[in-house]
Amino acid sequence: MPVISIVNQKGGTGKTTTTINLGSALASLNKSVLVIDMDSQGNLGYSLGLEIDKTISDVFNSEASINEIVESSEGMHVAPSDMRLVDIELSLIDLDDRHTILHRNLAKLSNSYDYILIDCPPSLSILAVNALFASDLVIIPMLMEVLSLQGLDQIIHTIAKINKTYKRSLEVLGVLPVMVDKRRKLSEEVKDYINENYDLRIFESMIRNNVKASEAPSFGQSVIEYAPSSNSAKDYMQFAKEVVKLIK
Repeated sequence: MPVISIVNQKGGTGKTTTTINLGSALASLNKSVLVIDMDSQGNLGYSLGLEIDKTISDVFNSEASINEIVESSEGMHVAPSDMRLVDIELSLIDLDDRHTILHRNLAKLSNSYDYILIDCPPSLSILAVNALFASDLVIIPMLMEVLSLQGLDQIIHTIAKINKTYKRSLEVLGVLPVMVDKRRKLSEEVKDYINENYDLRIFESMIRNNVKASEAPSFGQSVIEYAPSSNSAKDYMQFAKEVVKLIK
């Protein structure tokens, strides 16, 4: 039951879109999937059109288990979030074991899922540390732009710090190029730079720029469900197959 955090401390990199569409694609490959929203904005549940009752906030408040908050969508289970996470984060500051709450709750699931995907908040908060501490692997969705390299440095530093501080063995599964325009030479130049300067895998799959992926949340669907023949849907399906192959 690998736990995978979708991480980028830079905003606007498609973390939620990647989490939803990777989850939906894995579900369509007959994998059992749980996706968890750890961002207080709650965009993941909204993007899937969920009518939300209990959320991950209730888990952190010890008022519900993860099994009690999950909703079903597109063959996957979804643990949504809400704005209460902001106040919960403040209340965790004085707890010695504040970084282990999500990990302890996931341990109670007893291998119920083939994959658990966590949509991380953009800042390095207690909630983000909870997600990373609970994870085995990290996927980094990234725009192939020069300014994105600064965010990549931050993520690598954060992972190294968590591994050292908490004696974890968190690994980066790979960097996923997103919103790619193959006509731009810059995309290839940034990929080449990463290959030459970082000991990181860049996934063979890349997610092309496509308006259907932006439209899908308005209809409460993943792009896999909303526009299965679109470039984005095809790209995420290919990416899901690559993830399955790599983790095997």
